[in-house]
Amino acid sequence: MPQKCEIIAEVAQAHDGSLGMAHSFIDAAASAGADAIKFQTHIASAESTPHEGWRVKFSLQDEKRYDYWRRMEFTEEQWQGLKAHASEKGLKFYSSPFSIEAVDLLTRLGVAGWKIASGEIANTPMFERMSETGLPFLISTGMSPLYEIDAAVERVRAKNIPFTVLQCTSIYPTPPEKTGLNMIPLFRDRYQSRVGLSDHSGAIYAGLAAAALGIDVLEVHITFSRYMFGPDVIASVTIEELKQLVTGIRAIEMMLANPVDKDAQAQELQPMRRLFNKSVVARAALPAGTILGHDQVTTKKPGTGIPAERLNEVIGRRLARAVEADQLLSESDLADVEA
Repeated sequence: MPQKCEIIAEVAQAHDGSLGMAHSFIDAAASAGADAIKFQTHIASAESTPHEGWRVKFSLQDEKRYDYWRRMEFTEEQWQGLKAHASEKGLKFYSSPFSIEAVDLLTRLGVAGWKIASGEIANTPMFERMSETGLPFLISTGMSPLYEIDAAVERVRAKNIPFTVLQCTSIYPTPPEKTGLNMIPLFRDRYQSRVGLSDHSGAIYAGLAAAALGIDVLEVHITFSRYMFGPDVIASVTIEELKQLVTGIRAIEMMLANPVDKDAQAQELQPMRRLFNKSVVARAALPAGTILGHDQVTTKKPGTGIPAERLNEVIGRRLARAVEADQLLSESDLADVEA
């Protein structure tokens, strides 16, 4: 039986530095049926320099990218509040670190595991610090060639740490032809591990398709509205879409867990078969002794008489007694075939 897919609602920077908004996302993700909530923990002075450039200049209120990272920061006490809120709602709590200082903060906090962002997969010092905790790894692969993913897997495997490899495409939003669903079975075979999808498509379709392949983890960005501010909105699903996604994945899991035996199913459906199948019937009132041909008989519902597939066996038979128009024929209506 396929394992239940862990659905992670990724907030990232959608809270835009608002602690209240961050808490609201926890409530929304729980109401939509997600299994986990995920943030990103940025400590500007530890992860960046004031010289970091914008990939896309999306913020009018932040002169530099560095200023934006500072605005995304929460204090350790605030992070503790978010973690406690998630626990109250029955959600696992994840947050991607972007510095060793963030790793240490999240270790004190007690995260469920480590989600390695695509740009951090080759950050060996941070990997080492996270490995010391023994917590499971979610390895994102959005910008990495296979040799880099191989190296990351070997680092965690050498520590006997559980891990999941996530197919990811660092294009926002990711078009269908760039999703790379083919990598899911490839990763499963290559690493003999749990696999998943970190989705940036901004729609529910990739997640549903991946669920049909039996993924273990799905991470999807969330937003309250497509009119919200922030760099991740175009690659996010709304809370209503998240609900649809969760419902769809649980339905897919039920389908995969319950293979159908067609013979047994047909037996269960016998009452319906009798209603919808067809039987051999008389086209018109016919006297006893009539030799039946295609002009005398046809097939009509219900399927409680001689089955329609036996029509050719009836052709050439003689009526043992008179029948009415539209009468369903039975074996007792037919005489033996004369030699």
